[in-house]
Amino acid sequence: MTTSPAAGPDEGAAPDESAAPGGAAAPDDDGTEPDPRVTFANERTFLAWSRTALALVVAGLGVVQLLPPFPGVPWGRRVLGLPLIVFGAVVAVAAYTEWVRNQRALRHGLPLPHSVMPRLLAVVIAVIAVLAAVVVLVSALR
Repeated sequence: MTTSPAAGPDEGAAPDESAAPGGAAAPDDDGTEPDPRVTFANERTFLAWSRTALALVVAGLGVVQLLPPFPGVPWGRRVLGLPLIVFGAVVAVAAYTEWVRNQRALRHGLPLPHSVMPRLLAVVIAVIAVLAAVVVLVSALR
């Protein structure tokens, strides 16, 4: 908030226009405007993670709704599809929070924070692949 020199702490205070809804600070709340190319690159990274999140959700829906049932494993489609849908939602939220963190670092001239997204994506996809192998093997043995 800014106040005029003659005004007291509660008088003449202008509301903070940069605050995001709900009281959270917007990613561009302070600091200096970075090179637009860097800002656009950060936005393209956010959009790429958003496409990944959407692909995970759609893949999960496809597994649950379109994949034929596994013989002898009625729960197989849900075990494979639901984690994909949930993880898609997690990736969407994480993509936004990383975009905010990166934008703040860029505005303050700080190094970019470490991203957990590639490791998280690799681990979750590996776990889902193992689950898929188990479901297929159990189905084949019945």
